[in-house]
Amino acid sequence: MKKKSWRFVVLAVLFGWMIAACNQAETGTGGEGEEAEETIKVVTTIAQIGEPLSVIGGDYIEVNSLMGPSVDPHLYNATQGDIATLQEADVIFYSGLDLEVNMVEIFNQIAAEKPVVAIGDTISEDQLLKEEDGVVDPHIWFDIRLWKQALEAAVEELKAYAPDHADDFEANKAAYFAELEELHQEALEKLSGIPEEQRVLVTAHDAFGYFGNAFEMEVIGLQGLSTEDEVGVSDINETIAIVKEHQIPAIFVETSIPARTIQAVIEGAANEGVEIELGGELYSDAMGEAGTEEGTYIGMYRHNVETIYEALSGGDE
Repeated sequence: MKKKSWRFVVLAVLFGWMIAACNQAETGTGGEGEEAEETIKVVTTIAQIGEPLSVIGGDYIEVNSLMGPSVDPHLYNATQGDIATLQEADVIFYSGLDLEVNMVEIFNQIAAEKPVVAIGDTISEDQLLKEEDGVVDPHIWFDIRLWKQALEAAVEELKAYAPDHADDFEANKAAYFAELEELHQEALEKLSGIPEEQRVLVTAHDAFGYFGNAFEMEVIGLQGLSTEDEVGVSDINETIAIVKEHQIPAIFVETSIPARTIQAVIEGAANEGVEIELGGELYSDAMGEAGTEEGTYIGMYRHNVETIYEALSGGDE
């Protein structure tokens, strides 16, 4: 979409939101004055936020995540339906750090009327990964301990919004965070079984930097941090050279990104007499279908760990 037309869409969306806000004011609905017994309507952008909060919030909250399976948040633009959903929300959470870059203007506008929190922006700068040009890596959910910090900010906002339920939120958070810590330890133990020379994770775009930091793996993404970045022939050739040097047995596609660049690496390596397997499909910017194991943050993370381990170690214990 051209820049000029994109701005027109944003203005139209904001105008629609303002009309809806006026209607809400006239009818006297929404806001923190609602009865405590009513379910808190929480809207998130990505399910990596929404699903954990649904566990922590329990019966006190109703969560709606705008971006479902296979949706790329880097490129996502809000629809009129999204604006209606956001307008009906009591509290809104998004990841921030420019992950949902096309929605920031909308969130800034809505923040004048209700709580809107970019949970990734609460992480201290010294814990964030940056490219040489200073661009911050927004994929913090792949470091479980960082994601706990981000979710903590969301829980504190819920507690402030509904103080009558604060003790329940805190207890549920403690139980859920204990599960996350177990998952982190499980992943550490599993991934340590990959031979050192094969601890190189090659994926479609650079979404796994925090994962690599957490588990001492080198990470190579054909695209940059954003899926808007272009992949050139030189990127493919450099990746093939690295795969050959380290004798990496497998590389991976992602559920939210077309597989063509990874296939180009496999085919290019084959032309040079090097066989590389497709290691499987990883969840990066989106989780699995709701109602499935991979549709939960813990299940998605465990799927990735198991898939990476099986492909890079040969499944040997």
